[in-house]
Amino acid sequence: MRIYLDNCCYNRPYDDQSQMRIHQEAEAKLYIQDMVSCGQLELVTSFMLDYENEKNRNVLNRNRIGQFMRENESYYVGNESYQIIEGGAMTIMKTGIKQKDAFHIASAIYAECAYFLTTDDRLLKYENDNILIITPCEFIRRLEAD
Repeated sequence: MRIYLDNCCYNRPYDDQSQMRIHQEAEAKLYIQDMVSCGQLELVTSFMLDYENEKNRNVLNRNRIGQFMRENESYYVGNESYQIIEGGAMTIMKTGIKQKDAFHIASAIYAECAYFLTTDDRLLKYENDNILIITPCEFIRRLEAD
């Protein structure tokens, strides 16, 4: 099963863990990361993830995230697909989704991911017939229910 994690998912373990929701999402993300590392899930990454990660001001976190993506990606949506991704992103942006987020979703759809994982409340409200957008915690619940 192919999954795509957006930038906020990758950074969740580095957020302030004093809030229960953030802590639970961080734990779920780390569990999913372990599943990816063990080959139980196929990780899709993209040029947009690379772009956003490069803007991370914390060098250590940026390097850790980048290394994990490089070492564990099953499929990479590269710049050669930019025009196709841009077309999908433009359609998504018409619904009010911001440009970077639209590029992430369009990349995940292009790569035929089953799930798009995010901790962004605004993105969680967006619905698309081509992909299910849920939190890492909800993803774990669904996996365990199957």
